[in-house]
Amino acid sequence: MSSAQQRLTQVSSHFGGNKGAAALTEKHPDDIVVTCALRSAITKGGKGGFKDTAAADLLAGVFKAVIERSGIDPKLVNDVAVGSVLPPGGGATEFRAASLVAGFPESTAVRSLNRQCSSGLQAVVDIANALKTGMIDVGIGAGVESMSSQYGPGAVTEFSDLLENHMEAANCKVPMGVLSEQMAKERNITRASQDAFAARSYQKAIEAQKAGLFNEEIVPLDVKWTDPKSGEEKTITVKADDGVRQGITAESLGKIRPAFAKDGSIHAGNASQISDGAAAVLLMKRSTAERLGQKIIGKYVAASVVGVPPLLMGVGPWKAIPVALEKAGITKDDVDIFEINEAFASQCVWCANELGIPQEKVNPKGGAIAFGHPLGCTGSRQVSTLLTELKRTNKKIGVSSMCVGTGMGMAAVWVSE
Repeated sequence: MSSAQQRLTQVSSHFGGNKGAAALTEKHPDDIVVTCALRSAITKGGKGGFKDTAAADLLAGVFKAVIERSGIDPKLVNDVAVGSVLPPGGGATEFRAASLVAGFPESTAVRSLNRQCSSGLQAVVDIANALKTGMIDVGIGAGVESMSSQYGPGAVTEFSDLLENHMEAANCKVPMGVLSEQMAKERNITRASQDAFAARSYQKAIEAQKAGLFNEEIVPLDVKWTDPKSGEEKTITVKADDGVRQGITAESLGKIRPAFAKDGSIHAGNASQISDGAAAVLLMKRSTAERLGQKIIGKYVAASVVGVPPLLMGVGPWKAIPVALEKAGITKDDVDIFEINEAFASQCVWCANELGIPQEKVNPKGGAIAFGHPLGCTGSRQVSTLLTELKRTNKKIGVSSMCVGTGMGMAAVWVSE
């Protein structure tokens, strides 16, 4: 038996064997379900609608919206996990304060966590696991990032000599643009394929935005905003992703100068945008939801997290997605929609191609190239985007996934109800 077969056997035996897509749609009292998943708009770092809004303020707005939309009694929420990458101290103090501002009582616990670009998904999965074990009865997995205020050189501390003198350890701090350029060259990912993918992301996003397909998942937020030209402070309502641009084509992207190498293929138009945003997912067991009269919109099934070489961090979804599918007992052909974070067009194109995923199943409303990647927010944002689109198109099974800085990948399987 090959090592791959052994791994499949171990996974299958642990999770009761491969049962197929039909088993995923069955309903059981102990299912971990989603009763609310929403997000703020995603805005351009440094110049968008949230450029003057603190991450904790974004989070407080999204928390309030979860309480209002779901109708959950805040006193019933036992724990809140928030993924975030850039804040000093992990944002733990501010996020606890944000929960109190939003209306959660002192009895609701809050913590922050950081697994780089998968932080938002890790927060949701951590809450799901706490529900499975009975540690809590109701919880929220969330993510937030203000890249306007906290993105930059200071986000990575200096390495000690011990770390610098170990080759793979030192690779952990290679800038993502540089390592993505190296990956593109090593895996023969052409600039033409990257630009075509990126252009389509913009086109899908603008089509979805015009059709109002993001409206259900986005909660409008009123924030203070300073006009950079006049210096006047205004109160504005932010209710749409402001990084989405019309008229982007592969040809127009082909004219942009490479950002990381003279002969390179990575540039601002085919990589994720620097952005601000927040998202939150309310979870509990099915039995709890039914008892509380909560409307179930989806079910969490399984997740995976894997390591890959730091210099090839972009291949993370390629390695993580099959593991999550094995745990769920399904194949890629059973999946209706894949939300794969577009950190760079290069890695997203390569992962989808290597996994044999049809392009029409990947990010049907566009992705981070078109509307941004607020680092800690993305993993939780994908849940609202995915479940909303599955419901709208009357489809059932979805996968969310992303590559992760320093060389990792994460994925999760979801079912719409």
